[in-house]
Amino acid sequence: MAGEFETVEVGEGFTTSGRTITEADVVNFAGVSGDFNHLHTNAERMADSGYGERIAHGALVFSVVTGLLWQARDEAEKRHMVAFYGLDRLRFVKPVFLGDTVHVEAEIVDKERRDHPVATGVVRTEVTALNQADEAVFSAEFLTLRR
Repeated sequence: MAGEFETVEVGEGFTTSGRTITEADVVNFAGVSGDFNHLHTNAERMADSGYGERIAHGALVFSVVTGLLWQARDEAEKRHMVAFYGLDRLRFVKPVFLGDTVHVEAEIVDKERRDHPVATGVVRTEVTALNQADEAVFSAEFLTLRR
């Protein structure tokens, strides 16, 4: 994948490696975020719910997606990233359960020059996270400022 704004091409895409969401991830995220909602922390109550078990925090899934995207970037692309600029059309499409493995498919859908003191422009990337059954669990458009 290209690094500089000038070399980024609409239609470019990539797939990340996978990551399994663990009990430790959910417990640690609850502690860091302060979100101890029963959906994530009460196995007994969730056993009788429509989900049948606990689910991962949406914000945890979002965080894992950002990490997988960062890890998939080569050094040139990392050097040309200025900032995570924004997020559009975020949706948590399906629940992510403890033990699910998610990976991300990403495609550049637009780029726009900007008058910015450090960046050349904004790159818009369509991002979809899929579980081990290749079912979409998360989708959004990520906007990044690039040199």
